[in-house]
Amino acid sequence: MRTLAMIRNGKLARLVGAVTSALALAATAACGGGGQQSANGVITYWLWDSGQQPAYQKCADNFAAQNPGLSVAISQYGWDDYWSKLTSGFIADTAPDVFTDHLAKFAQFVDLKVVRPLDDLPATADSDYQPGLAELWKGQDGKRYGAPKDWDTIAMFYDKQALRDAGVDEASLQSLSWNPQDGGTFEKLVAHLTVDVNGVRGDEPGFDKTRVKTHGLASDGSGGKGWGQTQWSAFAGSNGWQATDRNPWGTRFNLEEPALQDTLNWYFGLVRKGYMPTFDEIGGSSGSQSGTDKQVQTGLAAIAINGSWNIANFTSLKDASGNPIEVGVAPTPIGPTGKRASMFNGLADSVTTVTRQPENAAKWVKYLSGSECQKIIGASGAVFPARPEATQLAIEFNNTERKLDVSAFTQQVTDKTTFQPPVTTNAADVIALVNPRMDAIYIGSEPVSTLNSTNDQLNRLFQVVSK
Repeated sequence: MRTLAMIRNGKLARLVGAVTSALALAATAACGGGGQQSANGVITYWLWDSGQQPAYQKCADNFAAQNPGLSVAISQYGWDDYWSKLTSGFIADTAPDVFTDHLAKFAQFVDLKVVRPLDDLPATADSDYQPGLAELWKGQDGKRYGAPKDWDTIAMFYDKQALRDAGVDEASLQSLSWNPQDGGTFEKLVAHLTVDVNGVRGDEPGFDKTRVKTHGLASDGSGGKGWGQTQWSAFAGSNGWQATDRNPWGTRFNLEEPALQDTLNWYFGLVRKGYMPTFDEIGGSSGSQSGTDKQVQTGLAAIAINGSWNIANFTSLKDASGNPIEVGVAPTPIGPTGKRASMFNGLADSVTTVTRQPENAAKWVKYLSGSECQKIIGASGAVFPARPEATQLAIEFNNTERKLDVSAFTQQVTDKTTFQPPVTTNAADVIALVNPRMDAIYIGSEPVSTLNSTNDQLNRLFQVVSK
């Protein structure tokens, strides 16, 4: 706790103190133990994705049948509510026994000792999961703090009718390329798919960029909360950029590098050209922000970059008349490196330190990460489970039930063109510094060069921790 106290009392506290102090309180509460967790064999489990809840309920029912005297009570909350409730739960000793963990969060939870090591969990080998996935959930101490549950990559969802109206062959999306100078064939496509209120396309004379009906590319915000995962990460990655000097547990950030700043200049330049929605058009950073699936559904955008966890949402879209919208999937474009790139993220299940029944909680986590539950999840088509045999079931579900080729997601793994989000100490403080800066760049109120000062602030966090 000495390190966090130093940060709170230092100059950086004025910038990130609110987040850090809340989490520090969480750690203090966790040290006291107790909580609302039931000691009568009812294991409390939290998740945020409503689309996954039915499949996990099947897992819970099977688990209870195999373990007389134990049962699982599942609670589902929306993304923002989920993390605020979890933090409050750590503070008030009301956190669940087990919760769905995220790579962007888990490092801070490990630092604050609010999650338990799982090394005494009955053994499952790292090789049971997609390569590189299990290693992500190990702390700097070498201990495991999360059992892998699924993985995801990024691809482009597109409105097939919008492509037909524009005279674009779907097959051409398989070989798109981009560069930060003129955007390459990707920007040409996005421009052509953009249409103003008068029906003039973005690559035609007379196009009015101030009165756009359909943008070629949807916007998922500035990307400051998640390292541009569904925004600019695929472009920065294919331009040879990585967030830290090494990953996980890097010692310095690289936000000052031209590979990132040139990428962001080009990416947010699409907004100035009218090819991508403005900050205001999508609702800014408010809770009512319009997701990229809704932008495609309403005709605000023709293409949306998003993750494999959103396949169900995109394939269930309907227009204003209630008719299904035909959606296809294409891989992210090839960048200056000559390769594609996609962030390779994953979720895991973690056991809290406030649980009163750590052995029962660990037993449930073992079942969640085991083959039986993973196959149930795969067969539901909700996500790509962590185990390869379960991933294959998800691929088959999409092919047969949704008539959707999802190779744009899986090929990134096969071709080894994925990269991991940065896992560092002080994750909450990092987000608190990066997010407002990225918002300002998106809006156009600050140039990308201001990331240089942000980078210095981030690197000073490492210096404070090392003292």
